[in-house]
Amino acid sequence: MWLYRTKIVRVVAGLPSDPEARRFALMVFVAFLPAAVAGILFAGYVKRVLYTTPAVIAWSFIIGGIVMLIVERYRPEPVVQNVDHTSLARALGIGACQVLALIPGVSRSGATIVGAMLLRLDRPAAAEFSFFLAMPTMAGAFVHDMLEARHNLGPERAAEIAVGFVMAFIAALLVVKPFLGVVRRVGFVPFAWYRIAAGVLLLIALVAQAL
Repeated sequence: MWLYRTKIVRVVAGLPSDPEARRFALMVFVAFLPAAVAGILFAGYVKRVLYTTPAVIAWSFIIGGIVMLIVERYRPEPVVQNVDHTSLARALGIGACQVLALIPGVSRSGATIVGAMLLRLDRPAAAEFSFFLAMPTMAGAFVHDMLEARHNLGPERAAEIAVGFVMAFIAALLVVKPFLGVVRRVGFVPFAWYRIAAGVLLLIALVAQAL
């Protein structure tokens, strides 16, 4: 949000009078809806079952990496170079891809960026759309978890949350802009191979543990 603060302020300030600002806000809202609905319906199952099954995470890493390699090689020719020009239909499709991130091991940004590329956004526009979509998605997830844990919150938990918030802010500040530069230059192939290797290592560890 800090990286895109100028854009955010311009959109928020323009909501009462600027049709482009309203369209941008609607685009992000439409993309946010599928994950919001799916999260409300399936969050309990995901936390109880999927998050306690390490094999799901390993296979998600591997399959996700393979999908990234395929999309990088065979993706359709991009027709959207500016995130502002994303149609509502494409926004909804990207939002549907974000639902896959409920599965542990599926990268939220990876799912939305790959989905956006399949829907013919170029890499930088796909990455930017993913970051804008992350804002309401992560805020909603945070509020949901805070409400669930509200009876267990005390001063020591508040301190933990504050430390986590500050460290996440610093990490994002250092990583997001260089990440966009890497995306423009080389794409997602290195990240795809990293995911596959990590998934294979996790499967090997699970098999060794079972033996």
